Amino acid sequence: MNAKHSEQIANAQVNAEPYWMPFTGNRAFKANAEPRTLVSAKGAYYQTADGQKLFDCLSGLWCTGLGHGHPKIVEALKRQAETLDYATAFQLSNPQTLRLAERIANLAPAGLDHVFFCNSGSESVDTALKIAIGYHRLRGEATRTRMIGRERGYHGVGMGGISVGGMVANRKMFAPLMLNGVDHLPHTYNLSEMAFSRGQPKWGAHLADELERLVALHDASTIAAVIVEPMAGSTGVLVPPEGYLQRLRDLCTKHGILLIFDEVICGLGRLGEWFGAQRFGVTPDMITFAKCITNGVVPMGGVIVRSDIYQTFMTGPAHAVEFMHGYTYSGHPLAAAVGNTVLDIIEEEGLLQRARELEPVLEEAVHDLKGEPGVLDVRNIGLSAAVDLAPIAGQPGLRAYKLFEAGLADGHLFRVTGDTVAMGPPFIATPDEIGGMVESLRRCIRAVSNL
Repeated sequence: MNAKHSEQIANAQVNAEPYWMPFTGNRAFKANAEPRTLVSAKGAYYQTADGQKLFDCLSGLWCTGLGHGHPKIVEALKRQAETLDYATAFQLSNPQTLRLAERIANLAPAGLDHVFFCNSGSESVDTALKIAIGYHRLRGEATRTRMIGRERGYHGVGMGGISVGGMVANRKMFAPLMLNGVDHLPHTYNLSEMAFSRGQPKWGAHLADELERLVALHDASTIAAVIVEPMAGSTGVLVPPEGYLQRLRDLCTKHGILLIFDEVICGLGRLGEWFGAQRFGVTPDMITFAKCITNGVVPMGGVIVRSDIYQTFMTGPAHAVEFMHGYTYSGHPLAAAVGNTVLDIIEEEGLLQRARELEPVLEEAVHDLKGEPGVLDVRNIGLSAAVDLAPIAGQPGLRAYKLFEAGLADGHLFRVTGDTVAMGPPFIATPDEIGGMVESLRRCIRAVSNL
């Protein structure tokens, strides 16, 4: 053990009890914290306080596709901190933020050419919902206040996001705080029709027609926006059926409803394109983004909007604030400097192409798990995949949690949600590392099969 690692372990030996952890079984963590305390990271691997090296099977939380500790990002952070560490975004800006907005607009689908920055995916969703309400109001359609989300959708933890989201566990405790006037489309997953799909399922485009039912129920004049994830990552890589997103686009256009794609997970390369909208050939009215824009190094998120939506707000005296919304850290110069560097790295290292090349490698590997004990389904799109496990009777989520523990012991950090294992390896991963990840998953599946 080298001196640096010894120091990292010593620094990790602190009292965990005061920390209230997010989306975590706090008691389980604190009963055995050392194997789950990450002390360093490099490339596609973490190092834990007990000396274990872990392959990062989900790129952090879908965000570190370029790997950890990229020297160009480290240098960009250092240089920007020495030059301009903070700048208010109210009435002022800075070169890094202006440049990043221009670059993102140029990479987005045609027509989406204005960018509003915030600090996370949750904030980007709440921002997009506000933009939708304001847009209709300014156009004289103030009755358009209803939002339509989707079952099993995840749109962060802001009050707007959990209102349009469709994950029951995230919603039930906070029901008194959620927005009024929200409805939900059905989710698109059907095991009997889609089991073991490779890429987009053939069945399910008709599920978009449920929007017509909601229009008939509420009237189009009351509906502001529909928000969906092109690929729903947080509930286990739910891939859109062929034709589904285009049908939603057509119905929203028909009824004057804005269509928002939440691309916090699938934007910036995860599907082998800059945005999922481009992968699926469907252009929404707004795109939310976060995570990969800074490779997870500095918090940042944002919303990309159509020019006419932006221009609708540009009314009144030129000196007046047109959109009463923003954050202390909107367009933070450190985040923007990293964002520009991330875009440079993706282009210079050909990482979109690499993600496309690794997609069939991941697909072949994960679908070879069909037939393993308790595997109910395997599905994939881009550089992402999921495996559903049969739950233990009366104890949902326990089998996958035990698999997570087995993965740590086997040198792989798997992400589990319910009884689903999700994978989104870094774009820099090698075919051998992806193969090793799936073989580790096979061992772990067998290890928990008798629970």
